[in-house]
Amino acid sequence: MDNKTLAWVSYLFTPIGFLISYFSYNGQEKNSLVSYHLRQSFGLFLASVAYGIVTFLISFILGMISIDLAITVGYILNLVSLVFLVLMIIGILNANKGEEKPLPLIGKMFEGKFNFIP
Repeated sequence: MDNKTLAWVSYLFTPIGFLISYFSYNGQEKNSLVSYHLRQSFGLFLASVAYGIVTFLISFILGMISIDLAITVGYILNLVSLVFLVLMIIGILNANKGEEKPLPLIGKMFEGKFNFIP
């Protein structure tokens, strides 16, 4: 796979695409575009997992108080989780254009992080 393809594949089905890109890229000459988008997609994955854990805890606690409240808040939190899908699409579009732009909202937090990614 070429570098641009590796960059956008890293966002697909976040953990699976990341692993495919990471292991395909590991044997190649290093490229800043691929490294940048591997780090951004890994950060997106971590943020979505953290959001899922927080959402579960909130729903669990509210479920002990009132099941109706838990269901209502759960629907809202699930709608908000669509933001991660939108961020994934934005990352794919940026990688496909060959741009090293951070993801909106969360991308700046991950710049310069995850140095284990070559």
